Amino acid sequence: MLVLKFGGTSVGSAESLTLVREIVTKKSKSDSLTVVVSALGGITNNLVNCANLAASGNESYENILQDVENRHISLCNVLIPVSLRSQTITKVKFLLNDLEDICRGVFLIQELSPRSSDHILSFGERLSSTITNDYFKAGDLDVNLLDPRKIIKTDGQFGNAVVDLELSYSNIQKEYETHAQVSICPGFLASSNIDNLTTTLGRGGSDYTAALLAAALEAQCLEIWTDVSGMMTANPKLVPLAHPIKELSYEEAMELSHFGAKVIYPPTIQPVLDKEIPVLIKNTFSVNDEGTLISKDGMINGHWIKGISSIDDVAMCTLSGSGMVAVPNFSYRLFSALSREEVNVIMITQASSEHTITVGIDRKDAERARKSIESEFEHELRQRKVNPLDVETELSIVALVGTKMRQQVGVSATLFETLSHNGINVKAIAQGSTELNISVVVDKKNLSKSLNSLHESFFLSDLRKFNLFMIGVGNVGKSFLSQIQKQQEFLANAFQVNLNISGLANSRKMYFSDDSIDLDNWEQLLESDGKAMTLDSFTDTMAGMNLRNSIFIDCTASEEIPKLYEKILSNSISVVTPNKIACSSDFNTYLGLKKTATKYRARFLFETNVGAGLPVVSTVSDLLKSGDRIHKIQAVLSGTLNFLFNTYDATQKFSDVVKEAKAAGYTEPDPRLDLSGKDVMRKILILARESGYKLELDDIQNNPFVPEECMNTDSIESFYEKLDEYDEVFQNIYKKASEEGKRIKYVATFEQGEAKTGLESFGPEHPFYELHGKDNIVLFQTSRYPEQPLVVKGAGAGAEVTASGIFADIMRITSI
Repeated sequence: MLVLKFGGTSVGSAESLTLVREIVTKKSKSDSLTVVVSALGGITNNLVNCANLAASGNESYENILQDVENRHISLCNVLIPVSLRSQTITKVKFLLNDLEDICRGVFLIQELSPRSSDHILSFGERLSSTITNDYFKAGDLDVNLLDPRKIIKTDGQFGNAVVDLELSYSNIQKEYETHAQVSICPGFLASSNIDNLTTTLGRGGSDYTAALLAAALEAQCLEIWTDVSGMMTANPKLVPLAHPIKELSYEEAMELSHFGAKVIYPPTIQPVLDKEIPVLIKNTFSVNDEGTLISKDGMINGHWIKGISSIDDVAMCTLSGSGMVAVPNFSYRLFSALSREEVNVIMITQASSEHTITVGIDRKDAERARKSIESEFEHELRQRKVNPLDVETELSIVALVGTKMRQQVGVSATLFETLSHNGINVKAIAQGSTELNISVVVDKKNLSKSLNSLHESFFLSDLRKFNLFMIGVGNVGKSFLSQIQKQQEFLANAFQVNLNISGLANSRKMYFSDDSIDLDNWEQLLESDGKAMTLDSFTDTMAGMNLRNSIFIDCTASEEIPKLYEKILSNSISVVTPNKIACSSDFNTYLGLKKTATKYRARFLFETNVGAGLPVVSTVSDLLKSGDRIHKIQAVLSGTLNFLFNTYDATQKFSDVVKEAKAAGYTEPDPRLDLSGKDVMRKILILARESGYKLELDDIQNNPFVPEECMNTDSIESFYEKLDEYDEVFQNIYKKASEEGKRIKYVATFEQGEAKTGLESFGPEHPFYELHGKDNIVLFQTSRYPEQPLVVKGAGAGAEVTASGIFADIMRITSI
């Protein structure tokens, strides 16, 4: 014997009932079946509304009744062959007329008793089972329709009746002494063992009906057919990467269901748990999916975390005070106060000091709970032995569930590390001694972020999603987006990383997407669908989206955006930037940003501040972390200036070489910024600070090589004109070095706590001599490299290499 239960979505339409009959037909060839059906999807809610409207004297209940009738008659017209249709419609009409009479009575006396309510609600399953039975008969199945009111007996507690198990099991077994190959039974309803009046079994009643039948008949399996392919590792509406769980123990299934998994309702499967009958969750609309098997052996196989579940609208009541310590009955009185108001306690946590006790309850019960608790402890509150009750709302509970957690070290550590890394504060913690469940309370606004980040941490086969927000889509920004697009498939396959572009902005517009911005079409989306850009609105929107693993990229040279880094980092959003302003501002700002990043478990990375994509900043960090000490840095850090002096040979005007560099994109729009040496000063300042020295920009000695008269011009054109006037200066610099067999480089030097920048000449014996094009080079003399310096050399300018440096910083964050 197999017992199959089909929910409201499975019997809710002609198409779905066609699938149900196919499933039943196939299984009935090898097994006797009992098929338990729910009401059509949405009908029970319609009946509740109908009853309430009738009780309030509102004639619109008749409209609902008409809708209920139309839906069932329409189903008959589609499913039942013409030759049998009139018989089925007659049965359906008889039930509908009975329902109408009862509702009319409720309307006339304007009173809805629990008894009347049960009778009204029973019609949903009675109607669906009548149609299903006749539809199966039309398909030549050997089928009979059971009336559960004759076999499942309860007390007289209408609305949530308690089943008399011994009597019900005996009745079921007698009923099945002779039976058809397929028995159809409406779920949810029963009858009182006192007066045989119709009762209902409460929430999950159809599952309970199926479980009672399976237990009484000692079925080999209870199959629950629904619209999902089993119990999931998380709520797929909140966690898109959630997937079905292959096997669960009974305890794991009930824990997941208690914390929000809606596939089964824990009390309803108790009968099959007692008899150790397996429960298989299957998808009516995807029959070939494996589903989830719940059994006593479910704990043996699978991951040590089976699923992550949640309750999304919780209040937390905390009772505290010195008068609670070592005083008996405080907990008893607290729970008695809640019990009197019929407040269900979802979670409990108490400090070992006995100074506080916290309970989690449904948000809708918070006010009643507060009044009851304050009334119970009125005397202690007046005496100040107990502090005023602290009630916190807008909370959610997140629970990790898995029987094998007790055998695995580090589960809690991973839980708290993951939440901390995403800036999610844990309000309360609870774990039973069985270690089957670890529950934490978080702000409701962080529920989705919590579930997704934890799912990525504990189910490593899934892609880890990182959400990128970037301001600046010029040459470097475009190159970065192009590189991301080309590497997406490789990163997903090789590193299980999904880099999701969630926000883009230029100086005029900004565009956001909860999904990923289409990188084939981002320019058009930004231009046509983007909103007006302001820095505050961009950062506020980014923070408000509250996406896990968020990273902000400042791909500009703006002096305003770095002022927002502190705010961004404090939202646990990492910052990656080639913008040197922040790290070369005053030392306290630089240090403060690093401390903020550490405090809020974010990353502040700026590899591209020095040397574009070259691993210069990271090399300094690695040297210090490994215990080395840097004594001297000598570097050519301007690709622009290196290009100028590698190209200039005094046969052409220096201004022409500058124009050539600008045309090639090697200079800033205003070349004076490059020729001033200020950019190089910022870079050596950053390297000195990263080496562990406290230094300000004003402490750096800058030896300019461009005459002051040239730099003080009021336009770029006049700047070029002045360069021509002073061209002899540049010729003399070149000739002097050339006569000595040397080459000119613009060098930054840091040694013994002091830094300087300026032109220097080098012969063939020096590493700088063969530095060509726009390359950069950095020499580190350290305690471990005292004579032969550590050399980092390569292209130090250009959109592609700068973008690759940004990309590298992003990947450093993903590897945490």
